[in-house]
Amino acid sequence: MQCGAECFVVEIEVNGEKRTKQVKARTPAAARKTIRTKYGEEINILTVKREKFNPSSQE
Repeated sequence: MQCGAECFVVEIEVNGEKRTKQVKARTPAAARKTIRTKYGEEINILTVKREKFNPSSQE
């Protein structure tokens, strides 16, 4: 995890199905880049929301 990173909740559409993923990144743009790197350039990103990161809630 990078210094200054926050947790973002990204809502994406994969094969007509909406999914929600948590991404740790510095900015919303970096969160989008992480999702596009994982799922490909053609992925449909619906929303990116900032969520307060709580380190004690990690699995």
